[in-house]
Amino acid sequence: MATHLFSEIEYLKGVGKARGEKYRKLGINSPYELIYHIPRTYLDFRAYVPVAQAKINEYNVLKLTVYKKMPPQRIRGGLVICKAAATDGMDDILIVVYNNVFGFQSLKENETYYMYGKVSGNFLRREISAPVFISAAEKVLIQPVYPLTQGLSVNMVRTNMKQALELMRADPFETLPGAVMEKYDLCPLMTALENIHFPESEEASEAARQRLAFDELLKLQLGMSLMKSRSRRSTAYKMDSSISAAPFTEGLPFELTDDQKKAVSEVISDLCRDVPMNRLLQGDVGSGKTAVAAAACYFTAKNGAQAALMAPTEILASQHYRTLSEFLEPFGVKVCLLTGSLTAKKKAVIREQILSGEIDVIVGTHAIIQKDVEYRALGLVITDEQHRFGVAQRAALAEKGDSPHKLVMSATPIPRTLALIIYGDLDISAITQLPKGRKPVQTYAVTGKLRHRAFGFVKARLDEGRQAYVVCPMIEDSESDLFAVKSYAENAAKGDLKGYSTALLHGRMRAAEKEKVMKSFRDGEIQVLICTTVVEVGVDVPNAAVMVIENAERFGLSQLHQLRGRVGRGQYESSCILITDNTSEDCVKRMKIMSSTSDGFKISEEDLKMRGPGDFFGSAQHGLPPLKIADIACNMELMNKAQNCARELLEADPQLNSPENRALKMDVMRLFNKDIIG
Repeated sequence: MATHLFSEIEYLKGVGKARGEKYRKLGINSPYELIYHIPRTYLDFRAYVPVAQAKINEYNVLKLTVYKKMPPQRIRGGLVICKAAATDGMDDILIVVYNNVFGFQSLKENETYYMYGKVSGNFLRREISAPVFISAAEKVLIQPVYPLTQGLSVNMVRTNMKQALELMRADPFETLPGAVMEKYDLCPLMTALENIHFPESEEASEAARQRLAFDELLKLQLGMSLMKSRSRRSTAYKMDSSISAAPFTEGLPFELTDDQKKAVSEVISDLCRDVPMNRLLQGDVGSGKTAVAAAACYFTAKNGAQAALMAPTEILASQHYRTLSEFLEPFGVKVCLLTGSLTAKKKAVIREQILSGEIDVIVGTHAIIQKDVEYRALGLVITDEQHRFGVAQRAALAEKGDSPHKLVMSATPIPRTLALIIYGDLDISAITQLPKGRKPVQTYAVTGKLRHRAFGFVKARLDEGRQAYVVCPMIEDSESDLFAVKSYAENAAKGDLKGYSTALLHGRMRAAEKEKVMKSFRDGEIQVLICTTVVEVGVDVPNAAVMVIENAERFGLSQLHQLRGRVGRGQYESSCILITDNTSEDCVKRMKIMSSTSDGFKISEEDLKMRGPGDFFGSAQHGLPPLKIADIACNMELMNKAQNCARELLEADPQLNSPENRALKMDVMRLFNKDIIG
């Protein structure tokens, strides 16, 4: 395999220390990683027009010969403007370049170029601003446009990309066995990499994208499967199937749904095997996952082992603690809460009780995976909203015991096909029914013109004794977003919500502050909670019966559904009002879906169709290696092919040790960081 490809990025000609740092900002450390820096889009220089036909104030491709370059002019603030006169043989045009003397220097008089840029001016005098250009002698006329960082230009990246591809061409290698390429009709790796950057045609570009997206999904599948098989070593906590969970499930003040009963049975059956359970418990908002988790904790405690539940926030950890205490304490199962905001003295007492085995169930934030927390016999590890932790933290908690059983809970319904990709290392239990008595939340989408009326509706519910949420988007976690949320809360308290008790809750607040506000809201001291998406997951206030979501277009469907799940948790009729002034076709469609169904799995299917797998999870990607190409190009058919291929390869060669699979295994290990696969 080409060793120079894996050298430092500075190995490439022209990449000194400064440019190397710029590449590292983009996560590119070697020529090989540069090759996998996929174009954002392409410029097609074949479709050029004469200057006379260029559309004014729009981007055009022109074929121009430079005939006169003017000296650079320095103006206020150190800005440098460079100008050159050019012609297409019939009409003249002025080329204007701002603050890029280096780029301007590469334009030569009497040379012809294809240029892409914004054309301005009028019928008599035209100019093209800051054009992207290539020499007319260039054979490849479909050129890549890359994600950049300050100090890196498209031309620099293109030049370095050609050098990196040259290194690979000098010593080409293939990661897929020939039989796989033939079966799934895939082009060779070298062909794919050349045509993803410098495609000969649209067809060649599409074939390259298919091959690379397939590679990415296949590596993801293989990595997950290898992790799964690694976790199949024996557990020290094989539990006794003759112990019954019936006293607990039958002693609850409500009857479990059929889905809950099935999930409890699957979990207990896994706990009695001699390999660790690795199960995902998927269920819509309010479907009763915690009751299933409580049954698993009860069964574990009755088997003489401890259970730990890790939640992503202190608010959520406190809520789980309250719920599990209510469920389990009557049965003699002792539960504790361990979070970062406890005093050192309290933490020390709890740590002692955990080590002595006095406590059966430990609930907390990532505080429960700290080095100083030791367990007497950790038999079951439960993580809530696992994608907020990622694979590494999940592994850190599991390492606290001797190969304990693992249960992952997620309130983000994911289409099954995608769940198999994202949670390839887990078995799946799904709760699709809502508990008896849960009423669907009535959802209405309105424009800002009806805001006053919407708040009239909210006040009518408050006057009946109910409580309300008002959610404002704070997408960027920026100062300007925070300022907007604070001023909105102040204005609402003086305006539409005057006379009612309100409070603000946002992610920048300290944990203790958040907990104080949530407690006041839970206790009914606050009538309206004005908040950001900090309430998205798990907060449970049965008296809250109405929610208003401002700028609803700024949220994905699944996120809107998560937010909506905060109301309708008690016996009251509940409503959700989505306010948006965005009338785009996409937004109208999303609002219609939200108003017409409360089925989280159906909503997630629609969300996936509309946004594609890349955006579906936002930037977190569930802690898995990020998808670069499959984000854009992959579809369900390709996912299924990759799953089938991974299964076939592992059936024939479980550890991918045969010579034809060695390059593929190296790639998988590189993607997942070597330590995940052993």
